[in-house]
Amino acid sequence: MSMKPLRELAEDLAEGRTSSVALTAECFERIEDPEGEGGRAFIRLFKDAAMDVAEASDRARSHGIVPSPLAGIPVSIKDLCDVRGYTTLAGSKALADRPPAEADAPVVARLRAAGAVILGTTNMTEFAFGALGLNPHFDTPRNPWDRATGRIPGGSSSGAAVSVSDGMAAVALGSDTAGSVRMPAGFCGITGFKPTTGRIPIDGLVPLAATLDSVGPLGNSVRCCALVDAIFAGEAPEPVVPRPVEHATIAVPGRLVCDDLDEAVASGFEAALSRLSAAGARIVDIAFAELDEIAPLNAAGTLPIMEGHAWHRELLAEKGDLYDPVIVQRLRNGAGIPAHVYLDLLAGRRDLIARADAVTAPYDAVAMPTLAWVAPPIAAIGNSAEEWLAANTRTLRNTFVGNFLDRCAVTMPCHEPGSGPVGLTLMGARGGDAALLSLAAGVEAALTGR
Repeated sequence: MSMKPLRELAEDLAEGRTSSVALTAECFERIEDPEGEGGRAFIRLFKDAAMDVAEASDRARSHGIVPSPLAGIPVSIKDLCDVRGYTTLAGSKALADRPPAEADAPVVARLRAAGAVILGTTNMTEFAFGALGLNPHFDTPRNPWDRATGRIPGGSSSGAAVSVSDGMAAVALGSDTAGSVRMPAGFCGITGFKPTTGRIPIDGLVPLAATLDSVGPLGNSVRCCALVDAIFAGEAPEPVVPRPVEHATIAVPGRLVCDDLDEAVASGFEAALSRLSAAGARIVDIAFAELDEIAPLNAAGTLPIMEGHAWHRELLAEKGDLYDPVIVQRLRNGAGIPAHVYLDLLAGRRDLIARADAVTAPYDAVAMPTLAWVAPPIAAIGNSAEEWLAANTRTLRNTFVGNFLDRCAVTMPCHEPGSGPVGLTLMGARGGDAALLSLAAGVEAALTGR
């Protein structure tokens, strides 16, 4: 049900086989389908503006004006981004009376300059503070797999992932603090990319933890994500050149990220590694004992809790009753954490990053399952904070590695068609975004034959 990859859409537009108006109208038809997930996946629609932009894009194309390969293509943006003239809600009711944004967030402005058609803002875990994708204010979009059961989409970019999986957008803008692009992408069977922190501006976004926050794309292929990532970064959106997997050396950690996996995840991951090995990749098991230090370093307080509380403290005092009860309690936990805990965590993180960089320097990428389990039913999460926290912790365990170690990372589906989505993650070096995307495109080709 998803839309074609960006490259094919751009070719269809260039050859006159479709138009931006037709693509955009098709997206809104799916969004507004009462039997679909659009009402839960989107918080706000810009239908009139989007159709106007699509018409203008088609006229410009008729005169040879095509600002980028994304020109005329419908995209969705996560609800935490400023859009000029609208109040940024971040999936919450607590910001509803804030004044409208005076300017677009830089990443939104770059999408507009590239000629993208912005459809609307997508649902998310309130204030991006959760891995499951649940939202009691705007409801929870259902995972595309086993929709009759009603499974979690993953968070916090829940609506972003479902908008792509259901063909309501060609690509989506998400954010990633502990895996919020890669978790929903992995659960929903699509591709997602987290860049090295600081490479893409996060101005104009409601923050969670500025030390970890990043902006990343969700799409139907590595190439889709690479193109949009370049636009986010203000770089030329040149097609990524896939690196053949022959002679690539990929490390697989022997601890943490491969522990306690669902059977479907373990078998999907092993099958993917076997296919890569058969294609010529060198798969190397490594100890990577440094991963065992992440949880102890964060035991006294995490960056999202501490930095999140700092941003929310006045709003919590004023409107804490409007928050999701689980979210508000987690943010309030940051109030009693001493400053030395925060400073010690930052220092310990810097030390761990340096040592982890040395461990993985000989390898082209580190491979791991994106998630430890396939998407559970929403009803199975339970109503208690303890059940929510246990599910949340299990979900973000693997993805948080990339954020804490300040790495770029990409997830792509590696499950058999028709089965529960399983994601394969490749984690690159800090600042090695282009190299990772090139290798990921080669890995994708080896896994899919495309």
